[in-house]
Amino acid sequence: MDFSFSEEQTLLRNTIQSFIQDNYDFDKRQAIVKSEEGMKQENWKQFAELGLLGLPFSEEDGGLNFGSVETMIVAEEFGKGLVVEPYIQTVVTCGGFLRRASSNIKEKYIPGIISGEDIWSFAYAEPQGRYNLNDLTTTATLEGDNYIVNGYKSVVSGGPWANKFIVSVRTSGDQRDSDGVSVLIVDKNSEGLSIRDYPTVDGSRASEITLENVMISKDELIGEEGKGAELIELIVDETIAAICSEAIGAMKVLNDATVEYCKTRKQFGQPIGKFQVLQHRMVDMFMQYEQSVSMTYMVNLKLNEEYAERRKAASGAKVQIAKAAKFIGQSAVQLHGGMGMTDELNVGHYFKRLSMIENSYGNIDHHLKKYSSAE
Repeated sequence: MDFSFSEEQTLLRNTIQSFIQDNYDFDKRQAIVKSEEGMKQENWKQFAELGLLGLPFSEEDGGLNFGSVETMIVAEEFGKGLVVEPYIQTVVTCGGFLRRASSNIKEKYIPGIISGEDIWSFAYAEPQGRYNLNDLTTTATLEGDNYIVNGYKSVVSGGPWANKFIVSVRTSGDQRDSDGVSVLIVDKNSEGLSIRDYPTVDGSRASEITLENVMISKDELIGEEGKGAELIELIVDETIAAICSEAIGAMKVLNDATVEYCKTRKQFGQPIGKFQVLQHRMVDMFMQYEQSVSMTYMVNLKLNEEYAERRKAASGAKVQIAKAAKFIGQSAVQLHGGMGMTDELNVGHYFKRLSMIENSYGNIDHHLKKYSSAE
C-alpha cells in the first residue's frame, strides 16, 4: 500500500512544525504549564487562524472537511511538541459528537469551536466505571421540556479550560446497560454544576464535576434519547486514533533524543552508544516505534469501517501504543540515567505524557478483552 502523504497533507505538517518550532520549544512549554491558567489562549487563537480547529468539520458547517489522516498529522506533530492546549478533547472528541448532532446544534455550537471562542471537554468517566463507558450513575430525568441531571464525573481532561461539556448520562435502564445511555450538552455556568480543578502528572489539567439538579433543555440532547452508547463508542474510537497519533509523535522525539545522547555521552573513553547492549536496546525502541506507527496508520484508515472491524483496529492499536509507550519511555529514562527524570530535561516530560496516554480510554488488559470479543 502507498502510505505517502499528499502535497496538501505535507503542507499541513510543515505548517504545524513551523508553529511548534516558533512557539513551543521546551522552555516555552514549561512556562505555559507553570502559568496560572496552564495553557496559552494566544496559541488557541492561532490554531483557529491556521484553520486547525475547523479541520474535521464539513464545509457546510464552516470547516475544511478534512479526514482522519489530517487529524492524525496534527496530533502527531502536537505530540512532538507536547502541546497542552486541549485540541483532541475539543476538536476530535467533542467535535465528533457535534458533527453527528442535529442541524440546530451544529449551527449553534460548531462556529464557536472553529473561531476559537469555545473550548469543550467530554465528561464521561465515573469512579466506579473503570473503563466501562456504559457504567453510569449520573442520571437525567425528563421533566417537561428539561432534563434534571444529577451525578458526578471524574478526571474530565481539559475541564478547567472548557466552557462547554458533553456529558454521558443514564436516562433509563440499569447502571451498566448499553440501552438507556444519552448524551447532553452542559454549559459550565449552569446552576447546580460545581467543579474542582487540578493539575495532572503530564502537565495538563483536569476536573472533577458534580451535578446537582442541573436543568438542561431537551434541545441539548445529541442523538436519540437512550441510544447514545453506540455513538460514544464511535467517538472514543476516533479519540483513541488521535491519541495514538499523539503518542507516536512523542515516541519519535524520545527515540531521537536517546540516540543523540548515546552518541555524545562518554564512559570508559568512548561514547556509550558503542556498547552493544545499548545498541540492542535502541534498536528495540526503534522497532516498537515503527510498529506503533503502522498500527496508528491502520486505525486511522479504518475509522469508517463496520463496527467490529473498527473496534478491533482501535483496540489493537491502543494495545501496541500502550506497550510501546511504556517500553520507549522507560528505556529513554534509563539510558539517560538519573537526569532522565529531572524537570530540566524534556525526556521525563515525554515519558509522563506517554504514561497518561497508556491508560487513557482503557489500558492494555481492557483492550485485549475488547479485541478478543469484537465480532
